[in-house]
Amino acid sequence: MTREPRPISSEIAWSTSDRITVRGLDLPGEVLGHMGLADFSFLQLTARRPTPSEARVYEALLLTLVEHGLTPSSLVARMTYAGAPESLQAAVAAGLCGLGTVFVGTTEGSARLLSDALRDDDGTADLDEVAATVVAGFRERKELVPGIGHPLHKPVDPRTPRLFEIAAEEGLSGRYVELMNLVGAEASRSFGRELPVNATGAIGALCCELGLPVRTVRGLGVMARAIGLVGHILEESENPMALEIWQRAEDEATAHLRP
Repeated sequence: MTREPRPISSEIAWSTSDRITVRGLDLPGEVLGHMGLADFSFLQLTARRPTPSEARVYEALLLTLVEHGLTPSSLVARMTYAGAPESLQAAVAAGLCGLGTVFVGTTEGSARLLSDALRDDDGTADLDEVAATVVAGFRERKELVPGIGHPLHKPVDPRTPRLFEIAAEEGLSGRYVELMNLVGAEASRSFGRELPVNATGAIGALCCELGLPVRTVRGLGVMARAIGLVGHILEESENPMALEIWQRAEDEATAHLRP
C-alpha cells in the first residue's frame, strides 16, 4: 500500500540566495547588531521578542546555568576531550548527556511541579495548602522534591534570592515564585531539616512566570551549559587534568590488588 505523504512545515527560518529570515526577522538587518544572544534565543523558543523585563529575567537564569565548576558533566567533557582532542563537539556532547534529574534537569522537575500544581488555579487557591499537598505527595512516593535542598549551599543558595530579587524588580515575581518558596518552607518543616530553594527551583519558577513550556526548560540548561563546557575544554587543552585524574583513579581503585 502506498503511503500518502503528509504536509510538513516549519515556522522558524528560511533562506534564499540573498536573504536569511529567522522568526520573521531579517538576520543581517534586524538581528545582527540589534539583539543579544539571550534575546535571540527567547525569540527562537517563543516566536516573539521578550519585553525588557522578560529579557533581564531570562538572561539572569541562563547565566546562572553556564558554570558549576568541576561537576560530572565538565569532568566527562574533559575526559572525552583527552581521548579525542580532534572532536571538541563530541566532548561537549558527552558533558551535556549528563544533564538529568540530579544536575540541571531539576529545573524541568521544579517547573513541572509548579505547572501541575497551579494548572487549574484561577488565582484564588490557598498556596499554603497547595504546598502542603505537593510535599506530602513527594513524601508518600518517597521521591525527592525537585528544586529544593543543596549539598553545599546551606541554609541559603546565594543564587536564589538574587534571581527572585531580579524577578521582583521586573514585576515577574508571581504565584509560581510564591509557591516555590512555600514548597521549600513546607519541605523543611516536613523533613525536619533546612531545605532551601536552590537555583534550579528558582529557575523553574521563573520559567513558569515567563510562560515557557515545561518541555523547553531543560533545554535552557543545555544551551547555557554548552558555553561552560567549551570553557572547560579550552582550559583542558591549555592546562590538562584529565589524564592525571584517570591515572589517580586507576592507581587508587586498584591499589588493594597490587603487590
